[in-house]
Amino acid sequence: MAVRVQREDFDLAAELKALTAGDHRIGGLASFVGLVRDMADLGAGAAAPVTAMTLEHYPGMTEKMLVRIEDEACRRWHLSASLIIHRYGRLEAGDQIVLVACAAPHRGDALDACHFLIDWLKTEAPFWKLEETPDGDGHWVDARDSDTAATAKWR
Repeated sequence: MAVRVQREDFDLAAELKALTAGDHRIGGLASFVGLVRDMADLGAGAAAPVTAMTLEHYPGMTEKMLVRIEDEACRRWHLSASLIIHRYGRLEAGDQIVLVACAAPHRGDALDACHFLIDWLKTEAPFWKLEETPDGDGHWVDARDSDTAATAKWR
């Protein structure tokens, strides 16, 4: 089980290969990669162009919360391995933001745990997001009701 908060990008194939290396009991590997979109969801079907996003976090507190979230997934499902990588700093549209990966003897545990982790990261992980528009303006991203509803189903 591993958690990393980092500025630099990650290599998806290398991370997944390292996560499962040598463990032939693993029968399922589920992963999710979040990317910076080029449009901000303004609600009610409205959108605005986005050129970049800056993610801020509180070092120490962020890692501690990600470990708690990962520990909860391990309590709920039989996992052989899991990985959370979350980036911070200024990221441009199309850049990778987050990787969640879960490996388990059976696909159901891997899929469910991966889904749980990404839902909980959206609402429980202490990251602050500033979206930049083409004209140079920026606005902080508020929590969305849909993310809160997605998390609620796991409570």
